[in-house]
Amino acid sequence: MKIAVIGTGYVGLVSGTCFSELGVRVSCLDIDQKKIDNLNKGILPIWEPGLKDMVDDNMHKGLLSFTSDYAEALKDAEAAFICVGTPPDEDGSADLKYVLAVAREIGRNINDYIVVVTKSTVPIGTSEKVRKAVADEIAARNVDIKFDVASNPEFLKEGSAVADFMKPDRVVVGVDSEKAKELMTRLYRPMLLNNFRVIFTDIPSAEMIKYAANSMLATRISFMNDLANLCELVGADINMVRKGIGSDTRIGSKFLYSGCGYGGSCFPKDVKALIKSASDYGYSLEILTAVENVNNRQKEILFDKVYKYFDGNLKGKKIAMWGLAFKPNTDDMREAPALVLAEKFTSIGAEIYAYDPVAMDEAKRRLGDKIILCKSPYEATENADALLLVTEWSEFRVLDYRQLEKMSQKVIFDGRNIYDPAEVRKYGFEYFGIGRK
Repeated sequence: MKIAVIGTGYVGLVSGTCFSELGVRVSCLDIDQKKIDNLNKGILPIWEPGLKDMVDDNMHKGLLSFTSDYAEALKDAEAAFICVGTPPDEDGSADLKYVLAVAREIGRNINDYIVVVTKSTVPIGTSEKVRKAVADEIAARNVDIKFDVASNPEFLKEGSAVADFMKPDRVVVGVDSEKAKELMTRLYRPMLLNNFRVIFTDIPSAEMIKYAANSMLATRISFMNDLANLCELVGADINMVRKGIGSDTRIGSKFLYSGCGYGGSCFPKDVKALIKSASDYGYSLEILTAVENVNNRQKEILFDKVYKYFDGNLKGKKIAMWGLAFKPNTDDMREAPALVLAEKFTSIGAEIYAYDPVAMDEAKRRLGDKIILCKSPYEATENADALLLVTEWSEFRVLDYRQLEKMSQKVIFDGRNIYDPAEVRKYGFEYFGIGRK
């Protein structure tokens, strides 16, 4: 079986590579020739644990290939997965120009039946636009080629995307024909032999499920962050509150951690897009609007705490920042709290000395010389007036207090609540978390 995966960004590269690991012949296409040339040399555009070894192995086996030629990618393919970006427009809606451009190219280049699958996160109704774009191009060629469309949203978490794909808790597929359903069943069965967890729905429901899932998770995060801020005012501890409500089986314990805000390529974009989709139908999603507002405020929470601690006198202060990526195990800085913090601190004359295990190149690209990038976490803390923990990488979890003695002022602002306040204070440091006493 052969499939084409169009777009070699995060979703496309992980999906295509994992399908090849199952024995499917996969041709990954991208119009960025430099990216294709690099991939053919084994140079990946993203950092994801375990992905490079899998790419190298399946290229060697001849199961995975990379091209910029649509005719080559689509030849003999039974399915074409659209995995290109859907960046937000200024009004928050998802920009579909790349998705529809791919759909038109598919219509121009197919010669046999194919299932066109939208894997990009797209608003409800996009599959019908894709269907029309493909059909219009086929009609322009004056040929009769049958095809179906399907919606197969991705649920990959950056940092564990390979495992998420190979061992999914569920696969959602929206179809409107038995032929498409049979093909998608054949494609996914190898990874789900023991427990076939494919949920087949109609196409609009599949499109909605992706937005609804991410928006629910974002809601839980913002809810806990809002509660954390209240906990500080009333003298409660958000960690104790989390344990208390998380033990309720109706609620569960996942995504109940407070911190300095969520970021990344999914939650912020998907919340905005769902709000805009509702608005297009004359409906206001009040809860999600609040979720977004809370998160935007929360990204500034560490700045507010530091500003208050120093009575607003931050000009010339050296601030050490640990973590730049929006979460551990990725170099992705899209919508990262670190970007907001860097802007806030430097705008009033503070100096940021930062370290991240893998996102240093991305930070240089995004922030230039606005902050100073250090070779190690403790280099960043030398003579620092404060330490900010922004991303909870594993290597930050155990503090070396002897090295921290080189700080000018002994104060730690824990943006992810990973440290024990009593231990930190035992070593003579002041400690400030999120929603903790």
